[in-house]
Amino acid sequence: MAKVHLLGTGAALSDKSRTTTMLALEGETSLLLVDCGGDAAQRLLASDLDLTKVSGLIATHEHADHIGGFALLMERLWLAGHKQKFDVYGIRPALDQARRVHDAFDTAAWPGYPEIRYHEVEQALGAPVLTNDDFEITAVPGDHAVPVIGLRVTDERSGAVLAYSCDTELSEAVITGARGADLLVHEASGAFPGHSTGADAAAVASRAGAKRLVLVHIPPQRDGGAGLLASARAGFAAAELGEDGDVYEF
Repeated sequence: MAKVHLLGTGAALSDKSRTTTMLALEGETSLLLVDCGGDAAQRLLASDLDLTKVSGLIATHEHADHIGGFALLMERLWLAGHKQKFDVYGIRPALDQARRVHDAFDTAAWPGYPEIRYHEVEQALGAPVLTNDDFEITAVPGDHAVPVIGLRVTDERSGAVLAYSCDTELSEAVITGARGADLLVHEASGAFPGHSTGADAAAVASRAGAKRLVLVHIPPQRDGGAGLLASARAGFAAAELGEDGDVYEF
């Protein structure tokens, strides 16, 4: 059974218990990162995941809290002994930002440094992101301040589906992309342009017919998130508040 690791669940600014929202998709033979705004390698290690088995990164968009840690990620993978090619998937603005972040540092003299291969993804509902023995992953465009994609991830063996909204306002495309999902991971940053509230996330889960909802991209919460969770559960009973280090099977 496939797993999604919540390496981080925080917004661009969160509290001391959360780092930026980052995911890891673990299958029988593959381990993929979704975003790396913080120290993704440290979070992988904290989740007892092998750095040398990370085969690629999906960059959802260009903002610093989603791609700003890319150079550090590659340095730490190299130091851990990662010698294989490393694939980065994303829409054009996200790939351009990843290149800028990485190429700000000169790695030309680092022996055995992984070859980075960039793969552009169309910003269109259902556009292919990647397919391997474990997953079929397609794009789900969101409504954010900059171009962004969420993801629909299908377990190739069981047919189970994980949907990830990434940063977005309440979106018809995200609802379509989450249709029938076994697990929906949806942002809940609040009532800001380009973002969603807990109630918005619940509306997506309900209208999509998702089975479970996990809230991420959480800003600081004075009540520990109780109010946010209550607002989501008012519209979708099977809602949970994601925490750094949580693991969900789908």
